[in-house]
Amino acid sequence: MNIKTIKITLTVCLALSFTLGYAQAPENWFNLDYNADGVRGVSTEKVYQELVKDRKSTTVIVAVIDSGVDSEHEDLKDVMWVNADEIPGNGIDDDKNGYVDDIHGWNFLGGKDGRNVNDETLEVTRLYAHYRKLYGDLESTDGLSKKQKKEYEVFKKVKKEVEDERNGAKAQLASFEMTETMVMGGLKKAKELLGDNELNEDFIGGLGEGSDPSEAMAIRLLQGAAEDGMNLEELEKEIAGQIEGAKNYFQGQVDYFYNPDWNPRPDIIKDDYSNSYEKGYGNSDVKGPDAGHGTHVAGIIGAVRDNNLGMMGVADNVRIMSLRAVPNGDEHDKDVANAIIYAVDNGASVINMSFGKSYGWDKPAVDAAVKYACKKDVLLVHAAGNSNQDNDTASNFPNDRMGKKGKKMAKNWIEVGALSWKKGEDAPARFSNYGAANVDLFAPGVDIYSTVPDVDEYEANSGTSMASPVCAGVAALLRSYFPELTAVQVKDILMSTVVPVKGDVKLPGSDEKVKMSELCKTGGVVNAYEAFKAAAKTKGKKKGSKKPRA
Repeated sequence: MNIKTIKITLTVCLALSFTLGYAQAPENWFNLDYNADGVRGVSTEKVYQELVKDRKSTTVIVAVIDSGVDSEHEDLKDVMWVNADEIPGNGIDDDKNGYVDDIHGWNFLGGKDGRNVNDETLEVTRLYAHYRKLYGDLESTDGLSKKQKKEYEVFKKVKKEVEDERNGAKAQLASFEMTETMVMGGLKKAKELLGDNELNEDFIGGLGEGSDPSEAMAIRLLQGAAEDGMNLEELEKEIAGQIEGAKNYFQGQVDYFYNPDWNPRPDIIKDDYSNSYEKGYGNSDVKGPDAGHGTHVAGIIGAVRDNNLGMMGVADNVRIMSLRAVPNGDEHDKDVANAIIYAVDNGASVINMSFGKSYGWDKPAVDAAVKYACKKDVLLVHAAGNSNQDNDTASNFPNDRMGKKGKKMAKNWIEVGALSWKKGEDAPARFSNYGAANVDLFAPGVDIYSTVPDVDEYEANSGTSMASPVCAGVAALLRSYFPELTAVQVKDILMSTVVPVKGDVKLPGSDEKVKMSELCKTGGVVNAYEAFKAAAKTKGKKKGSKKPRA
């Protein structure tokens, strides 16, 4: 799940506190160099300044399996993959690949009538709904088989989790509604106190601490606004947006995430969900109703670098293929598997997957697609997740563990944690998942400025969802300039050339100090400069480079 950068943190306990203002990340920091610029970027700019020179590159297709991509964005429209074998808008499957009018990719969350699924449940809720049909009215386990008893235990576990989370969301929603009343009352009082006075330190200093809770709240708001250089109208708009966002989030948990009776798929997509290997469902709308997350990811990978607009992506010669398979909720394994297969069959060399969940529905179907990608020499880059959990002990899907016991690992898979731009012990992002065995490396993932819908919009977001495309962009850079290298070779190079994070760092989500090697397999941060130098010295194993359909 994407974690957005916020200026105001609302905490509702017995009282309300505001934190206005935050340290700004340096511009373009994820592309900068630690020695030259003082932030742990991946040294992208250093590559282009010192190493590329007269080297030729080949165009590389990077598939973005996500919420959708705005193909008309000013910084992306020139780097979108175009299926040259398909005639736009004629309603015919010209290239006979099973997908009609798939110009920039495919939407596995759409219906043939043009409608799209947006809000979805979480996988735990789907499991609860599934097993509720079988065991919801069960009064005794007598007569159940060993398999059924095991399923019943799963049912009890997911039932408790879903009901607890839904009730918690209802309580949080009520709290934020109360918060809204308190804050808006405080803003009204702040306007009364300010009157025609100028909002500055001298004025605020003369107010004291306030004679009652309402006045104390108003004074804190005035202090925060002054520190952030905002007037009260700007402050009110900012706070209202934050509160509304929080209310919408918890309302979504109640209505969709943890609602076992919500299922838009049969009405809109109309696929046979029991058949994980079904093809051809969906539509060609690769943007969908909410492409913010996917558009942001796409920009990090390959936004045009030399157009003097907005921001610069990591890779300079890519085409972005949009595969919409991630709703506002948990993705379906069937859609993920089909998206991977589509990407492979249509020429992708790298696939970015900035999504994940705590429960799996049909891991064998996803595993089969991952194996297919490995066989076809395609690299998969996946976000480790944003729950500050240890992925060595906690479940996180999809993953690179193959087979029933998970002892085999996909050699073409990179798992990425998120790094902050801050130095020292605060280097790892506090939200990032980690794992000495199951997370390979870290990449910049905090305050990453990138593209969002529409046309000329940009914003800074945070999450392993941002770290993964940084790594995918570096992988695409290598595959572009060194097309003779295999996906496995590129992975090995990226892992062997990380820049180590030395000294103790904070375990994400706590103040406990650990070594970076306890957070990821390599103990370091992906680095394009070091990787590029190593790639130049590596003998490729491919007999011929794949020509992209772009």
